[in-house]
Amino acid sequence: MTEIEIRCEHKPSPVKLEVLHVDHWPVWKKEVSRFPWRYEQTETCYVLRGRFVVAPEGGEPREFGRGDLISFPAGLVCTWEILEPVEKHYRLD
Repeated sequence: MTEIEIRCEHKPSPVKLEVLHVDHWPVWKKEVSRFPWRYEQTETCYVLRGRFVVAPEGGEPREFGRGDLISFPAGLVCTWEILEPVEKHYRLD
């Protein structure tokens, strides 16, 4: 079985964020919590604030936070653990 890869770029350039039109993406907010999740579509998000850990099923947990541009692939099954309240822009592909 091929591992589903979460991609992350820490602190992408303002130009890259502008080209992606991140400021026009919807915003998602969530308080400290823990929950299972399955990505039906690829999600690209840019974290405005907060800190969280995503633990892919059968994979190593990864921590993310402010300034991260992350791509979660379709088909990813994981558990989210929000350590500090999160606010992020997101786009579904």
